[in-house]
Amino acid sequence: MTKRFIRGAAIAAVGALALAGCSAADGGTDAEGAAGGDQTDLTIGVFNGWPEGEAVSYLWQAILEEEGYDVSLEYADAGPVFAGVAAGDFDVHLDGWLPLTHADYMDEFGAELIDLGSWNDDAVLTIAVNEDAPITSLEELADNADTFGNRIVGIEPGAGLTAATQNEVMPTYGLEGMELSTSSTPAMLAELSAAIDSGENIAVTLWRPHWAYDEFAIRDLEDPEGTLGGAEGIHSLARAGFDEDFPQLTAWLQAFEMDSELLFSLENAMFNSGASQGDYPEIVADWIAENQEWVDGLTAGADA
Repeated sequence: MTKRFIRGAAIAAVGALALAGCSAADGGTDAEGAAGGDQTDLTIGVFNGWPEGEAVSYLWQAILEEEGYDVSLEYADAGPVFAGVAAGDFDVHLDGWLPLTHADYMDEFGAELIDLGSWNDDAVLTIAVNEDAPITSLEELADNADTFGNRIVGIEPGAGLTAATQNEVMPTYGLEGMELSTSSTPAMLAELSAAIDSGENIAVTLWRPHWAYDEFAIRDLEDPEGTLGGAEGIHSLARAGFDEDFPQLTAWLQAFEMDSELLFSLENAMFNSGASQGDYPEIVADWIAENQEWVDGLTAGADA
């Protein structure tokens, strides 16, 4: 069986930050400060179980530490991350799906957040099945519910994808008789892996971009009623005052773009190699070396 890594959820407490730093007089970096007059200490909030956000968070941690920042990554579910950024306990997070998936969180916390823009515009929510499943559309799922054990395997209860599945997909396609089983993204991926290995049918809530599409023989069910929305942007969202405390990093993140193929290559290196979380910094460093010209461009040409 192909090696697969299903990362366990890691939830870290949200702590207050003492954000203080000094910078090089010429706007560059030195041993005592970060770039362009930025404060030195930075905390990035990372969603549990969302690999695209985790991958780019580790990527930016590596890049910024080379630029003189002291970067920590703090894991939590989506709601606590949004709340933590809005409260100023986290400085930024890099995985806000807009305008649909995280709309409720933006309604609640958006007034306290700075939207630094989208770095990937190919994000879509999906219901995926094994590639040899007997259906191709959500319209067929109700009539074939028993084929899938009358279950849709979901992710975290508080996820925007879970809400969209409960509130839009299931009533629209008459799936109220099916159970939406929620626990965590790693648990969903473990069930998906086991079903594929045993040749069983399975339906899961998923999203693109995600490394699972490269690892497993799966396909998305068509959504003719558009219940899961169209393509979204993945946004960097920062706390109030971030642009004043981190003017250089604000400019870099506003200019940041990463296409899905490049993102897949980083995700696959991190999550499809059987590595543990402690190996991620080394894996990311190797990936950066292989993509050095592109990485160098992330901190060039976007001065504060």
